[in-house]
Amino acid sequence: MDPQIELVVHHQGTAHTFNMSTSATLQDLSSTIESTLNIPTTNQKLLIAPKPGMKKAPFPPTQLSELPISSPKFKITLLGTPAQDIADLHKQSSDTKKREEARISALAAARRNKTTASRSTGGGVHTLSSSSNNYTFHRCLPLSYLPNPARSLQFLERLRDDPGIRAAMAKHKFSVPLLTEMNPAEHTTSESRTLGLNRNKGEVIELRLRTDAYDGYRDYRTIRKTLCHELAHCVFGPHDRDFWDLTSQIEKEVERADWKSGGNRLTQDEFYNPGDWERVQSGEEEFVDECGWTGGEFVLGSLGNGASASGSTPSSGTESRREIIARAAEERMKKEKGNGKQDDRQ
Repeated sequence: MDPQIELVVHHQGTAHTFNMSTSATLQDLSSTIESTLNIPTTNQKLLIAPKPGMKKAPFPPTQLSELPISSPKFKITLLGTPAQDIADLHKQSSDTKKREEARISALAAARRNKTTASRSTGGGVHTLSSSSNNYTFHRCLPLSYLPNPARSLQFLERLRDDPGIRAAMAKHKFSVPLLTEMNPAEHTTSESRTLGLNRNKGEVIELRLRTDAYDGYRDYRTIRKTLCHELAHCVFGPHDRDFWDLTSQIEKEVERADWKSGGNRLTQDEFYNPGDWERVQSGEEEFVDECGWTGGEFVLGSLGNGASASGSTPSSGTESRREIIARAAEERMKKEKGNGKQDDRQ
């Protein structure tokens, strides 16, 4: 019988003792570890301190008696994963892959079913019938000579696509060829501020989108309320009882059908002039719209008879913002002087 040596092999925090022959080699130790701990030789790494250091398969035929067993720093650390752990890992990976394939297959089937259902019903879920597509604003047009017309176009399109506005227009069968913005300078006097106009019972609707100083946009809900007022002029011209009843009805229909509201933000853009909505709520906002303007030809920025909607000289469309504001101020001063002369005569 060959003399025996006792070797302690540390693996994952546990010490394992092996009795080996002095003539045994590292290869023999690896085979013993495989049969005892079920760690395949190919998965084994032996860290032998202080020397010869890290060894891995295929192990050299070094005899165990040549190792510095008598050194106080001698230690063998085994790095390796048992075969069962590897098998469990492979099984888990296989199960995960199968679940992912089943999920992908289920999603693909759901998409196919949705497409089939959509084709059979003529489309997805609609809040309005296809025939109601005619009841809308067929064109949105900002004033190109005012600052940032692209943002005004976005505002007009938001009004056009508002679920509440679309539902109300479909219900009352309103079809408006043009929705455009109003130049505040051309529709502001010392006596009034025009917030909207309906030309020829729905031929064109103009809305005051901007602040009077052109430095921002008015509150969206306030402008939408003005739009409800102008839509009512598609049926009634004068501000009589029938007109106000229809306006109230349209406002309620718009609020009720606006399914996008309820605390969720509709856009990241800021369309707000401080005080607009508060003035409407308190009844301080003065609303003037000339009871539905009729007659003549409509040219954006002016009327066919050579006068603008406010009765001023028409804009050429190339004036600067400063010129527009100055012209409007001059017109207000003329009117104020005229009123002063009349008071003196009295």
